Amino acid sequence: MDDGIRIVVCMGSSCFARGNEKNLELIEKFLEKHALAANVQLSGSLCECCCGKGPNIRINDKFFHAVSREKLPGILERELLGLKGKG
Repeated sequence: MDDGIRIVVCMGSSCFARGNEKNLELIEKFLEKHALAANVQLSGSLCECCCGKGPNIRINDKFFHAVSREKLPGILERELLGLKGKG
């Protein structure tokens, strides 16, 4: 059986400074809006070892680099809702 979706938000100093603090807020709001919070394990990480490519987010085993507030909704829609679209 599937253990659900895991999202890891890098909160290392580089990713944090580049916007992952705001990205975390957006993810939490997205999960709440779409009633996904119970099905998604959301956690932070001290470093995802891709500092130069940040801000970094991992959904299950898939990495997303240079995640901006503009790109994040499209990523979440594709990965969590299965919607095709921009991002």
